[in-house]
Amino acid sequence: MAASSPARERAAPAGLLSIGQVLSRLTPDFPEITASKLRFLEGRGIVTPSRTDSGYRKFSAADVERLRTALTLQRDHYMPLDVIREQLDEAVEGQPVSPPPSITPPARRYRREELLQAAGAAPQLLNDAVSTGLIAAADSYNDQTVSLLRSLVALDRHGIEPRHLRSLRQGAEREVALIESALQTMLRRTDAASRGRAAELAPELAARIDEVRSILVSVALSRMLS
Repeated sequence: MAASSPARERAAPAGLLSIGQVLSRLTPDFPEITASKLRFLEGRGIVTPSRTDSGYRKFSAADVERLRTALTLQRDHYMPLDVIREQLDEAVEGQPVSPPPSITPPARRYRREELLQAAGAAPQLLNDAVSTGLIAAADSYNDQTVSLLRSLVALDRHGIEPRHLRSLRQGAEREVALIESALQTMLRRTDAASRGRAAELAPELAARIDEVRSILVSVALSRMLS
């Protein structure tokens, strides 16, 4: 990808969006989108956001539409990013890209009985997961809850019950508190740049913590099996 021009190195004009604002616009249609994913798409040439003097990314309305189109084509039609980038670049030259209609159904919601059936779980297991705070009680549940309950079913077969996993929920809350503490200076500010930078860093810090946890568990398992 070509190096940024001097114009892109200056402070971004008013009206552009921070990475956090872009995420808030895309998340309703693409719940899995993250700051890391946006940076990855930038690296693949899907967008080239402006940069402020402080180095913060600033996205235009055109950038957001390119991202929306790219994510739709990638999700619904499994198109390679190189092909998507070429089509988007052709659109700049007057050949607009019209994504085919989405073939992905809207996110499904599951009522309690549907959730139990989809996860293959006994009612008591769900009750225990709710009582221990692993799953929040609700009128309906999403696919993420189905995946979580399926994992609990698998663990339950080996005698690992929701009550044994209460510390995982508490640990997740402590990790979020740790990340919040690390970013508190940015989070206290009300300007879009600070909030956007916090939105960039939070998932990165969470990924690093997860990496440390995985390594520590792997080392402990090696000791156990040696």
